[in-house]
Amino acid sequence: MRILITVAAFAAALPTAAFAQDSVSDANVAAGEAPDGSPGFGIEPYFGIMGGYEQFDDSHPAAGIPAAPGGRDFDGGIVQGVAGVNVPLGPVFVGVEGNATKGLKGAIDWEYGVAGRAGFRIGDSGLIYGKAGYQWVNFDALGDDSRDFHDITAGLGVEVGPKEIGLGGITGNSGIRFRLELNSFGDFNSFQPVAGIIAHF
Repeated sequence: MRILITVAAFAAALPTAAFAQDSVSDANVAAGEAPDGSPGFGIEPYFGIMGGYEQFDDSHPAAGIPAAPGGRDFDGGIVQGVAGVNVPLGPVFVGVEGNATKGLKGAIDWEYGVAGRAGFRIGDSGLIYGKAGYQWVNFDALGDDSRDFHDITAGLGVEVGPKEIGLGGITGNSGIRFRLELNSFGDFNSFQPVAGIIAHF
C-alpha cells in the first residue's frame, strides 16, 4: 500500500515539474512534437551501466528472506546493466526496461527483473520518471545453492543529457544521458541508490 501511495504522490507531482520547464514549447506540444521539436512518437532503444549500493531491511525482510546468518547484513555494492525502450508521446513518455545486477562485495550475489517506466521529458533530452515492476534476488550470504527471492519493485529517477549540465561541448551529440535512480524491493524492504550512464539511439 505504501508503494502505491508513493507512486500516486509522484504522479501527482509530475505535472508541476513539467510545467516549470520553460524549455517545453507550447507550439511543439500542440503540433504533437517532443519538447526539443523532434517527432512526438517513435521508439528509443537504450542500454546503460550503473553502480551503487543496496541495503535490505534485516528487521523486516521481504519475500520470505530469512534472517542473515551470524547477524550478517544483506547489503553490498552492486553493478547493474539495463536495456529498454522509451516511447515518446509529446512531452511525456512510457517504456519498459530490464536489468541484470551483480553484487560486487557483500551479501548480494545477483539480481534481475523488469519494470515499466512513465514520466515527463525535460529540456533537450532529460527525463523524470517513476517505475514499477518485479525483481528477483539471490544472496551469497545464504550459500551457493540458496533459492531466489522475488517481489515487486518501485523506483524514482531522473536522466539528464550533457547540455543540461554544461557538458555539451565535451560529449557533442553522442546520445548519452546521466542517470540517478532510487529503487526499493518489496514494501520498502530495501534501499538501492544507483547512478550511471545511459546510451540511447
